[in-house]
Amino acid sequence: MTEYQDIFEGVKKGAKKLHSLSNEQVNFILHNLATVAVENSAFLLAENQKDLNKMDQENPMYDRLLLTEERIHSIAGEIIQVSSLPSPLHHILESKNLENGLLIEKKTVPLGVIGIIYEARPNVTFDVFSLALKSGNGLVLKGGSDANHSNRAIMALIHQVLENHNIPTSAFQLLPADRAATKALLEAVGLVDVIIPRGSQGLINFVREHSKVPVIETGAGIVHTYVDESADFEIAKAIILNAKTRRPSVCNSLDCLIIHESWLPKLQELITPLLEKEVEIFADEKALASLKSSTSISKAEPSHFGTEFLSLKMAIKTVANLDEALDHIDQYSSKHSECIVSENQEHIDRFLLEVDAAAVYENASTAFTDGAQFGFGAEIGISTQKLHARGPMALKELCSYKWIVRGNGQIRG
Repeated sequence: MTEYQDIFEGVKKGAKKLHSLSNEQVNFILHNLATVAVENSAFLLAENQKDLNKMDQENPMYDRLLLTEERIHSIAGEIIQVSSLPSPLHHILESKNLENGLLIEKKTVPLGVIGIIYEARPNVTFDVFSLALKSGNGLVLKGGSDANHSNRAIMALIHQVLENHNIPTSAFQLLPADRAATKALLEAVGLVDVIIPRGSQGLINFVREHSKVPVIETGAGIVHTYVDESADFEIAKAIILNAKTRRPSVCNSLDCLIIHESWLPKLQELITPLLEKEVEIFADEKALASLKSSTSISKAEPSHFGTEFLSLKMAIKTVANLDEALDHIDQYSSKHSECIVSENQEHIDRFLLEVDAAAVYENASTAFTDGAQFGFGAEIGISTQKLHARGPMALKELCSYKWIVRGNGQIRG
């Protein structure tokens, strides 16, 4: 870790200087960054194209890597939305006066230094910087080589804005896109407070298994939608189409449609919009028997269940009742986002209660599992674990707390 020691120490030192920034200063910087990002769209797109040129367009990561004018404007909008949110810092969560005269307060504080390890997602660089600055945290970014040009271009703009406002750029650093940097970050005990991986299940597993720094796991999404016997057919059709095809490369997209067997006669009609969008279907035996022969439809193998496709592919599982649907989800879910489409309130209530996931939906697309959609401005990731944070992680989740104890000479007997 020796060659990276100075970087990590610089981030830790620079992060302490963020504590003196007012919320108004932070918001002004974020507005400035949003403007600079849009004004430099041509530069960002040119650098992004260098990364795109190295990736096969059939790669599921291609869409995540892709920047467009529209996406840059959307990113700028999310930065501004973050600036509009209340500061998460210095809130008194709890206060009490003890009989001995001590005043005890529980107060929100930054986590400290956050390390982010992520793959081909250049928007993450903007998102996590905005959230880190707003929550007073230093940041060490470790992007993948697939997005190296894009990430470096974005960080150059971030540093430009920070310098214009006399903010230490040392508090926000992008590491080289190599394995040695990853290893150093995972071993930066005492310099980095928490690591959050964003990417494939393989990346998340690697970080969890090798990190000496505490880890918050975020989201591989093996996502199910269960169409109950009582479901409204048109609602189900719209939800399935949106959840699968809106952006198939993201972690909240639909991977497995669970269908009550009573809908088999109308299954062909239900998935026709998917076929029109060139979705490849892997159907179990009952579902396959009810569908017309097509090059886009084939028999599901066991491996298709529990797979995060990140592309225009989807499995179909047929069940006889809600219990079977719940059992299937319990076996294969990654605890990210799960949905029931139903008009039976008893079934809905059971589903919402019993499904163990960060976000559980009633009659709505899982595409909404997103920090911006939840009103958080942006997200640093979607946590699928239960300690500290769960679901879209934004400003509040980037804070810890400390106890402030005020006295006037008390000693303990």
